[in-house]
Amino acid sequence: MKNHNQFVYKLGWLGVAVLIQLGLLHSNWGGQMRPSFVAQAQSTQTAEDVMQQGLRAIQQGKLEPAIAAFQQAAQLNPSLAAAHYNLGLALRQKGELQPAANAFYQAAQVDPKFALAYANLGAALLEGNNLQQAKEYLQRSLEIDPKLGLAHYNLGLVLEQQGALDQAIATFKRAQQLSPTAPEPAYHLGVVYMQQGKMSEAIAALREAIKISPKYPEAHYNLGSVLLKQGQLSEALVAFRQAAEANSNYANAYYGAGLVFLRQGQYEDAQQVLQYAKDLYTAQNNTAWAANAEKQLQQAQAGSASAP
Repeated sequence: MKNHNQFVYKLGWLGVAVLIQLGLLHSNWGGQMRPSFVAQAQSTQTAEDVMQQGLRAIQQGKLEPAIAAFQQAAQLNPSLAAAHYNLGLALRQKGELQPAANAFYQAAQVDPKFALAYANLGAALLEGNNLQQAKEYLQRSLEIDPKLGLAHYNLGLVLEQQGALDQAIATFKRAQQLSPTAPEPAYHLGVVYMQQGKMSEAIAALREAIKISPKYPEAHYNLGSVLLKQGQLSEALVAFRQAAEANSNYANAYYGAGLVFLRQGQYEDAQQVLQYAKDLYTAQNNTAWAANAEKQLQQAQAGSASAP
């Protein structure tokens, strides 16, 4: 297998839906650090020099120059898999999913044993809602490297969307084992348990995600939602507040707090947070949830008017 360690840049986890590996191959996602590139032909070295320019541009937050550099490196040496791979990462960061998928595909064609290339190709296809192809490439990635945690995680997302919840649970658990410092597998494990109505298991999984990443707004929010359903109002309110503290623009957190205040008969507090949630939803062009917040706001206003 070829070595790409020197030329793969790290960005970290992207959101809570899909994970694109943007890290050095000796990152926490597993795999032993492999030896450095041996000396190569002058043409390859030139491509490597351009690659380094792209990496420096990424470090400086200059995405467009980085993309141009990675494209040039791939043209100078089409056999440099890391050039195609980093191009895919940069294009994905820009939000260009299909070009990113094409670049990851080229990386895999150059090096058929490049597990990360298949994993990121699958992740890009998953983001594009091409579930079956995503599943195939993620499985191929795991055939090459069964300990690649992000591939297990993204495969879990595919299975979750396909309704294969038990398989998704097993896959997320495997991702947890392989990547114990990543909160996303635990979070989505909790979400799947919620879908199955297994609230105790959901609470445990969501709390595990929060333990790993205390400022994980979606995990706090979903924990609050489960606690609210179970009638644990004070605990739910704490969870919603923590979600808002983690992300002050997270409208769901204020909406959830409003539901708690309604249940508690604290109508003025409910009006305040529901109005704030509605304004956030409106600003974020989320008309459906803005309408939901308006309905709850009207209920709070009615409750306040009828209160002694």
